[in-house]
Amino acid sequence: MGSKNRIVRRAALAVALAVSGCSYTDDSLPPGTFPPALEPMVQQIQLFLDQGAVSAVVQVRWPGGEWSQAFGVRDLGSLDPAQPTDRVEIAGVTQAMTAVAVLRLVDDHLIGLDDPVIEAVPELAGLLRPPGPLTLRQLLSHTSGMPDAAAALPRDVDFRPALSRTLSLEQQVQAAGTLPWQASDIGLFKYSTTDYVALGLVVEALRRKPFTQVMREQVFSPLGLKDSTLDRPDPRAPNLLHGYVTLHGERIDTTDDASVAGSPASGAVSTVADLNLFMAGLLQGRAVSPASLREMKTSPGFGRFGLGLWRFADQCSPAMRQEGKGSFRDFQTVAVSSDDGRYQAAMTVTAPPMPGEVEDPASTGRRDLLNGQIESTLNEALDRLCQPAR
Repeated sequence: MGSKNRIVRRAALAVALAVSGCSYTDDSLPPGTFPPALEPMVQQIQLFLDQGAVSAVVQVRWPGGEWSQAFGVRDLGSLDPAQPTDRVEIAGVTQAMTAVAVLRLVDDHLIGLDDPVIEAVPELAGLLRPPGPLTLRQLLSHTSGMPDAAAALPRDVDFRPALSRTLSLEQQVQAAGTLPWQASDIGLFKYSTTDYVALGLVVEALRRKPFTQVMREQVFSPLGLKDSTLDRPDPRAPNLLHGYVTLHGERIDTTDDASVAGSPASGAVSTVADLNLFMAGLLQGRAVSPASLREMKTSPGFGRFGLGLWRFADQCSPAMRQEGKGSFRDFQTVAVSSDDGRYQAAMTVTAPPMPGEVEDPASTGRRDLLNGQIESTLNEALDRLCQPAR
């Protein structure tokens, strides 16, 4: 009963916190308020908390204005209020950042987008045996058909040992190489985090530097992402959002997940402000060449995913919005930008503590639903804010 009572207290506290921890940079509105166009988004966030979410942090940027706010609590131990500047593990949003590092290889003429990867990086030949040529484009677009290494690793109701399991990039790719790779899957969208792990090895081989160093030098630093890293987060850090998963009804703090630290597919830790800076810098042409940016925005024809970016309809423009999306058991994160980089919105929600997918397969659907609701909420907010470019 103690855990249940704490959740009830948290929900009550969240209501009081909904008007705190906010910042606004448009003199047209008094402090502590938000543009009327964002009111439905704030109401939806409150619904997330009413349904058990631990916290939600959001930032919206538009020409001439910026608004951010934190709801709920940073962690369920201290009950400290979440803050707009809190850092969080962003899961698959990392892939958009990794795609920038990969496409800079193309811009620097170190490899072509459609060149056979194994010819350029012979080290991969001992790890992977694809049934056909394997290209950067296929890896970036999840159309390589590569199995996901996670399917080769032990799966158990007790997920705690997996949190401390550390595998090198090579070991992860090698694990994927032990699984059947169907030629019929090549060219079809088949999401595999190992696609991006393999891309990390490509970056390391062609840059002759550790992947984390390349990301600092070519992505985080140039775009001003001062609070973004690929380092394993310190759960004792005061500015870190904590996530939770239940095991047989007991709540487990899963923030310290060594298994994804440094991963090119899901290992970045960031803030909503940095996510918006990243999307703005990318789409305003400050990250990769115009040709590479066009490729990132272009789906190979198999749905909404391009090269590291998801696409979503823009009610204010004939162009598609561009997105990064991340889903962990404990955190759901979405970053959205207009195609021209003039509008951004990013939100992370610490999901309600629920069982892992092995204990309760239905949990995956509930997490996916939350991620989709965040995506829709952000896009609807931008629809209400946007104005035609002058």
